[in-house]
Amino acid sequence: MAWILLLAAGLFEVGWAVGLKFTDGFTRLWPSLGTLCSMIVSLGLLGLALRSLPLGTAYAVWTGVGTVGTALLGIALFAEPATAARLGCIALIVAGIAGLKLLA
Repeated sequence: MAWILLLAAGLFEVGWAVGLKFTDGFTRLWPSLGTLCSMIVSLGLLGLALRSLPLGTAYAVWTGVGTVGTALLGIALFAEPATAARLGCIALIVAGIAGLKLLA
């Protein structure tokens, strides 16, 4: 169950990271509220997952899920470059997350 909570926390991290782009420096009300809610939920779920997962592993996975999701949405939503090198680096992050899951 802790891994599911951690995955959900990572997905909410993606939500607030991408949401920041839409807040225009927190000058737009609804995107700002959505971003703040995603931040709260993400940290809350991370805290729950930390009850039974090692801190270093959980934090690395949480940030990794957030990084990969945000990078992929940056490519899809904001026309950021999808070069082979960039995608290869994203794949390395995914491999690291999988390795941490297997070793935890």
